[in-house]
Amino acid sequence: MSKTIEKLKNYVPFCSQEEGDKNYFIKSEQKEQILTRENKNCHLTASAFIINKEHNKVLSVFHNIYNSWSLPGGHADGIDDMLFVSKKEANEETGIKKLRLLKKTPISIDSLTTDSHFKNNKFVPAHIHLNFCYLFETDENQKLTVKKDENSLVKWLEFNKLLDGAWEPQMKRVYQKIIEKIELFFKGKLND
Repeated sequence: MSKTIEKLKNYVPFCSQEEGDKNYFIKSEQKEQILTRENKNCHLTASAFIINKEHNKVLSVFHNIYNSWSLPGGHADGIDDMLFVSKKEANEETGIKKLRLLKKTPISIDSLTTDSHFKNNKFVPAHIHLNFCYLFETDENQKLTVKKDENSLVKWLEFNKLLDGAWEPQMKRVYQKIIEKIELFFKGKLND
């Protein structure tokens, strides 16, 4: 069993959605290798919810395939450390070098349906991303860069602007949940 799934077993779900997704992740890992994209049905991904020091904006990327604002993130591709993947993807997609982890455990876990699409002129069938999202803080004055093969913009957005700019209903629900959890976290009502 992977280290990621071992850590997931200790994760305390926030709601019934996270409880169901936690069980789904664990059952999926028991059946098939989910650390790589070799598994065409589902595989692990990680994303970063990066907030500014005032805690009122999130660093967002405009995703080329989905034409929607989203969080930086990507596939595990064999790496059995979702926190590491989250940081790596944030750096690659935004140029951010300095991140401060605010919560040791994920701020959110979600099974996310991914529609079929083309990437690098290759067809990618519909599948599920088993996503771990981590909460970070950084100085919003750091230089930002765009990873042109994945995103066309990188920008700090107020939380409500992220919700407005995410066109996928499932992502709006995920972002709303994360924002709610962040508010509870800063009030001391959400455990690490």
